[in-house]
Amino acid sequence: MPQGFPPVAAENARVLVLGTMPSVLSLKKTQYYGNPQNTFWRLLFSLWNRPLPDSYEERVAFVREKRIALWDVLRECERKGSADAAIRQPEPNDFAALAIRCPGLEAVFFNSQGAANLYKRLVRPDPLALLPKVTLPSTSPARAMKWEDKRALWLPLRDWLDREPVRPGGLGIGERERNLP
Repeated sequence: MPQGFPPVAAENARVLVLGTMPSVLSLKKTQYYGNPQNTFWRLLFSLWNRPLPDSYEERVAFVREKRIALWDVLRECERKGSADAAIRQPEPNDFAALAIRCPGLEAVFFNSQGAANLYKRLVRPDPLALLPKVTLPSTSPARAMKWEDKRALWLPLRDWLDREPVRPGGLGIGERERNLP
């Protein structure tokens, strides 16, 4: 069974962007959104009007700079090809561990309806239940949409990150859990 990647997640991350499972080409390249036809990186950099670097390391550095955590809903699954529709026997990632690793997370953005659906179905109990969740159109080449329309629908990610944190250091998932009655 193909296995996904560890998260790109600094302790100070404010938002989590979740895909479903890396594509076959991404797995081969060991890079998030490694298929050049996937518009994730181009779209992300365009939100801040920044040129897209060729280097994967520079792309990951930008994600960290913007306080974005990247991961996938699935740790592993059976799948022929890269289509989400072909996913069988999905196993979710450990989001409780991620909540501890990134206590300042403020929101979750799903990179497709499929990712949102898998998360809702498989991640129980949901350690990120108190966070707002936003479903964005997939950046996969399988999701045909005009570039301008897709980019406009991804603007809430930029808007969230460009505003002041809810409080310094984010909402603090761990702190909220400790303060619950």
